[in-house]
Amino acid sequence: MLYMIQINVEADSWDGATAGYSEDDTKAMFAHMGTLNDELTAAGEMVEVRGLGGPGLAKTVRASTDGAPQVTAGPSRKGGILAGYWVVDVASEERAIEIAARVSACPGPGGTPCNDPIEIHAIPADPTA
Repeated sequence: MLYMIQINVEADSWDGATAGYSEDDTKAMFAHMGTLNDELTAAGEMVEVRGLGGPGLAKTVRASTDGAPQVTAGPSRKGGILAGYWVVDVASEERAIEIAARVSACPGPGGTPCNDPIEIHAIPADPTA
């Protein structure tokens, strides 16, 4: 089963998302995620992983009444925005939850696990399901 595992951050805090992180903290964070990515790849579970650009790189597009695109700078809403994601192909929802918990436990400042909320979304084989 395919699942999307998402990390969301507050748009207003994007530029300061690693505030409080020392150089060693940042290295530990990237090592944690790198190890997870390597393990998922070795297990044949990794489909795709991406970190996304911040709100300054986002554009919101809406069709006008005549169908022409109306483009505005920035995300479409205030609050949490998608910062990155994994698409994994796993045997069960329990495995997707296990992976999400490992993402959540990524080390933060001082090596303390962040325990940020991580969303999982099933990607059904039948998009009408």
